[in-house]
Amino acid sequence: MGQGDTGIRAAATEQPAASRSRRGAVVAALMLSMALAALDSTIVSTAVPQIVGDLGGFSVFSWLFSGYLLAVTVTLPVYGKLSDTFGRKPVLVAGAAVFLLGSLLCATAWNMAALIAFRIVQGLGGGALQGTVQTLAADLYPLKERPKIQAKLSTVWATSAIAGPSLGGVLAAYADWRWIFLINLPIGALALWLIVRHLHEPVRESSGRRPRIDWAGALAVFGCGGVLLTALVQGGVAWDWLSAPSLALFGTGLALIGAVVVIERRAAEPIIPGWVWRRRTIAAVNLALGALGLLMVAPTVFLPTYAQAVLGLAPVAAGFVLSVWTLSWPVSAALSQHVYGRIGFRNTAMLGIGTATLILLAFPFLPYPGEPWQPALLMLLLGGALGLFQLPLIIGVQSTVGWEERGTTTASVLFCRQTGQTIGATLFGAIANGVLAARLGGAGDLDAVTRALGSGAPAEHVRHAVADAVHAVYLGAAGAAALAFLVLLFVAPRRFPVLRNPGD
Repeated sequence: MGQGDTGIRAAATEQPAASRSRRGAVVAALMLSMALAALDSTIVSTAVPQIVGDLGGFSVFSWLFSGYLLAVTVTLPVYGKLSDTFGRKPVLVAGAAVFLLGSLLCATAWNMAALIAFRIVQGLGGGALQGTVQTLAADLYPLKERPKIQAKLSTVWATSAIAGPSLGGVLAAYADWRWIFLINLPIGALALWLIVRHLHEPVRESSGRRPRIDWAGALAVFGCGGVLLTALVQGGVAWDWLSAPSLALFGTGLALIGAVVVIERRAAEPIIPGWVWRRRTIAAVNLALGALGLLMVAPTVFLPTYAQAVLGLAPVAAGFVLSVWTLSWPVSAALSQHVYGRIGFRNTAMLGIGTATLILLAFPFLPYPGEPWQPALLMLLLGGALGLFQLPLIIGVQSTVGWEERGTTTASVLFCRQTGQTIGATLFGAIANGVLAARLGGAGDLDAVTRALGSGAPAEHVRHAVADAVHAVYLGAAGAAALAFLVLLFVAPRRFPVLRNPGD
């Protein structure tokens, strides 16, 4: 491996998940699957006016996003365990089939309630796409080649996430909003065909006993995650934080956490095994990438509003200010192998997140109102820093486990990152609204400012208030980055205990 991670121990011989002659087709399928999962997180956003105008249900349309996010997040641990038990291919095929079924149903929705229900079905398949694609990427490539596939997947994810709103707007304006979901069918069908035909996993040694599925644990994890994430997503939006619905959901969630612990301790094959948190490396990566999910909310959610309200940019130009980090992130991720090959996974990630902390702290010091190139430059630098942070951790943690534990490990990492994003949206939304209320005399919130941008430039005092609110959010994001740095410093081992496989 290199000088930084010398604690390498031998592992059982592990064959690649597909021969090299078929690997290109499988990689294409993984990239298509990742594009579907990334697009569906954002593509609906710009079509909301058309959807609401056709189906109604404006008061609950936010569940088009929340329902999908909840279903993806809470199913990640379940799919991770199932892929370790039955293999990646059956889980990915089943997940893709469910996702395509949900897409078809969404296109036929007759009212908002039906569309929300079908979006949840989509999310149930999307969880399999996200987790299993990342796991297969590690199965397909030996350690020294994994940055290539991970950089490709990062590029696909970033490009799809940025292009999603524009594509959704075009389809809604010039075709019909239902094409937002129908377009998934040919892309997904091609990915499914490539997987079925070209992905051939090696036969694993059987223990001689029938696999035992922890259905009680899966149901408890699903219920616990769903209840707590619903409380976080809807708290302060659909109801007050201290209202009866919020208190009831949080109370139920805490009770379900206890149920999950009890059930998983007794299960022969738990969905969330205890070793995920007992092993320092995995626990540290989970916590660090949870903090990454938290800090990513600052640019992705709040920077476009800042660019429009403070800098006076049009929506397309505001999107460009955000999108520049998709240029530097994959490049930095691809080059990170040359860094962690010398100084190790942990030190490379600390270098990346330490730099990101300084960049986030610099944002509040930008001149007011400033020039668009200034936040764009910071985003370019931030993408480069986070590429050095995220990819070494994902590759590093996947390399510390064998095939039979890799799905669970990868799913736990993605679950923590998704949960961090949900918490970040809630926490930073409250911070931004609190600053706006203080600056505007108790009137207005960021959503109201965003809606008002369509009717013209905001007043000068509103621009100042938005700038102060977003600056506060970036300071919070810097705090999350600093927390990730401290986790790596004090929790992660100096050298990841990497398993060496043939070809590494």
